[in-house]
Amino acid sequence: MIEIKNLSKTFKTAGGDVEALKNVNIKVNDGDIYGIIGMSGAGKGALVRCMNMLEKPSEGSVIIDGEDISTLGNRELREARRKITMIFQSFNLLMQRNCLKNICFPLELEGIDRKSAQERARELLEIVGLPDKAEAYPAQLSGGQQQRIAIARALATDPKILLCDEATSALDPKTTQSILSLIKDINKKMGITVVIITHQMSVVEQVCNRVAILDGGEVVEEGEVAKVFATPKSDAAKRLVFPESTDGILEPKPNERRIRVVFNGAKATGSPLIATMAVELGVYANILSASTKTIGEKAYGNMLLGIDGGEKQLEKAMKYLRSIEDIAVEEAN
Repeated sequence: MIEIKNLSKTFKTAGGDVEALKNVNIKVNDGDIYGIIGMSGAGKGALVRCMNMLEKPSEGSVIIDGEDISTLGNRELREARRKITMIFQSFNLLMQRNCLKNICFPLELEGIDRKSAQERARELLEIVGLPDKAEAYPAQLSGGQQQRIAIARALATDPKILLCDEATSALDPKTTQSILSLIKDINKKMGITVVIITHQMSVVEQVCNRVAILDGGEVVEEGEVAKVFATPKSDAAKRLVFPESTDGILEPKPNERRIRVVFNGAKATGSPLIATMAVELGVYANILSASTKTIGEKAYGNMLLGIDGGEKQLEKAMKYLRSIEDIAVEEAN
């Protein structure tokens, strides 16, 4: 388990002190895929670096399996870091080493003999789906392949925690999907706790079970992904979940009410919801804005609907939509 308690981080700069993190409290349970999301400057980078003590917190604690690693000396901290490993947006592979030797590198640092290190490295190449790339060099690989090698290297020392710092930000959507699937598979099969730092809601939506939203160095919302996405409370969460906003949308017409419909993996096949609602219930909806996508046969995203007919029609629409699995509905202001 990871516990972040009352953690603050202040950087001293030529222009004065900068508070990157302010009294952050987060708990990540064993086996979680936990998302930490925020816009640029929210404090995500500072937080992930504090989690493995690449940056020392100004105040507060980072507790891993009951041990406060923020109080450890250098030798003890090196030992504690064996449990925690990290992958980055830029992959950070050693370009002069082939893939096999890149994966062997952390094992060499631990004094593992060459034969054992190479056996482990080849096992990991199988796990990440690149058994034929042992002799290839990073420059010969695609971005997605490089990230798979980086993941294999991160797993070499059998860590308990994998920190992913914007690990898919440099990848195209299709490659991002494959890397997220790999991370999810590793979490399930190897029992590794995963913390994903990202600014992409779609990443959190697809693989995380819990999420914390950072804004201005503070946690402004935290909880199960489905619940936070369905009914965001903070302004920062609403900006992330509903990025299209309602700016530029006309004021409601007389007798029009508005609802937000959030798709959290609802089945995308079958009768169209809006058309069915009109035909079967006589409730007509004007789609004011929409941001949805289909992954497999499931729908994710949200719609803002205008419902004509006042309170009675609003209630009929909300009752109908709420009857459908994995759809959340609330009245929008």
